[in-house]
Amino acid sequence: MILKDEHGRNDPCWCGSGKKWKKCHYPQPEPQNRADIAKFYFDRYHILLKTPEEIRGIRAACALAADILNATCEKAKAGVTTSELNDYAHGLHVKAHAIPGPLHFGYPPYPKSICTSLNEVICHGIPDDRPLQEGDILNIDVSPILNGYYGDCSRMVFIGNVSPEKAHVSKVSYDCLKRAIAALKPGLPFSIIGNTIEAYATAQGCSVVNQFVAHGVGKEFHEEPQIPHYRNTLDIPMVAGMTFTIEPMINAGVREAVIDPIDQWTARTKDGKPSAQWEHTILMTNEGYEVLTTWE
Repeated sequence: MILKDEHGRNDPCWCGSGKKWKKCHYPQPEPQNRADIAKFYFDRYHILLKTPEEIRGIRAACALAADILNATCEKAKAGVTTSELNDYAHGLHVKAHAIPGPLHFGYPPYPKSICTSLNEVICHGIPDDRPLQEGDILNIDVSPILNGYYGDCSRMVFIGNVSPEKAHVSKVSYDCLKRAIAALKPGLPFSIIGNTIEAYATAQGCSVVNQFVAHGVGKEFHEEPQIPHYRNTLDIPMVAGMTFTIEPMINAGVREAVIDPIDQWTARTKDGKPSAQWEHTILMTNEGYEVLTTWE
């Protein structure tokens, strides 16, 4: 099929994006080799497909992220403060000659080396001097930079016995992560991730946060694409060389988050009900996928 300018290449795209058709859903020739595919994805979507050397660096950063996360989770006990967990994790970064990705990131600059999100905190909780208490649930999120490459992962910790509601939302979030990973396949659109997660979470009586997304990662902390965890129509096909997170944020109540007006980071559930999150960094391969942050 021949498509000519006079047939509408410069018209607004039919999808409603506001872009010209030629810059959005205009048919493109199939790339024939790895270099062409990498150029196509960067030019069209600003997505960085990683080289074998870059994948080695990202894999090492992700392995370190998982090690730091597991060691820090082991320290999370009743009576320990999240500031103490932060200091411990920071020391592990230093020992490994790595830099904590969150430290001084963004604006206002994030003040700590890890994120610690308690109970109704959805994400970006800032470590402080509050001791952990029996019945708390805690998400610890670790993102080291090792030799210029990023790893990113998080998991939940139970402090003693927790309420059925907290246990349920934590399990649903974990199951959402596992189901989304199992659905990955080269050639499928990214929408499969959010569609899988929301279908399961809502069936379990939970909601999916829609104010934060997963993202590409590896050479930068946050790369394209932005990947929703809720139902969506993101039709970019997954291909080998992509590295990205999946990190479903699942709430026991309503999905809306409220950002702390003072620290401008901490995101809490609007209704005060508990929230949970588990996160892996994923590499897409020709055969399927590889989980790079093996904290399990």
